[in-house]
Amino acid sequence: MSAANVGGRKMVMQRDGSPTRASSSDHSIVASNRRARRNYEVLDTFECGMVLRGSEVKSLRAGGAQMSDAYARVRDDEMWLMGLHIAPWTHASAAMGHEVERPRKLLMHRAEINRLRARTEQDRLQLIPLEIYFRDGRAKLELALARGRRLYDKRQAIRKRETDREAQRALRDRSA
Repeated sequence: MSAANVGGRKMVMQRDGSPTRASSSDHSIVASNRRARRNYEVLDTFECGMVLRGSEVKSLRAGGAQMSDAYARVRDDEMWLMGLHIAPWTHASAAMGHEVERPRKLLMHRAEINRLRARTEQDRLQLIPLEIYFRDGRAKLELALARGRRLYDKRQAIRKRETDREAQRALRDRSA
């Protein structure tokens, strides 16, 4: 397979010569919410764009984001990301910089926003950001529809993960 840039989109040429869209793994992760999968049970994930200023984009490329306290809300039929900390870019002046923890608008289809609003209001679910990454030069956010875990749920998840690891290790050692 060979890669090509066709019409601004990264395409991969298959062996038979037909182009196909690059896989979803063709992105560079800038920041990830490592505690999200431990504290929440992820039910569904969505990819959405972010409305950012220039200094925010440059700071993200430099790896200056922290998303441990971030969450998303639907407000006035729009999706907003709250609590995301993007450090000030080192080369930006004070006048041309950005607010560190301002609400940032997320770009999603109207039907997805309405569906997420209904699920969060009815089922008492949360919208938690999992990762920020760049795809085709644009900042994207992986947003999860999640249910909060209680302490005993966390313990059960850890116990299950450890038993799965032990089983995999035993299979590997047995076959070797």
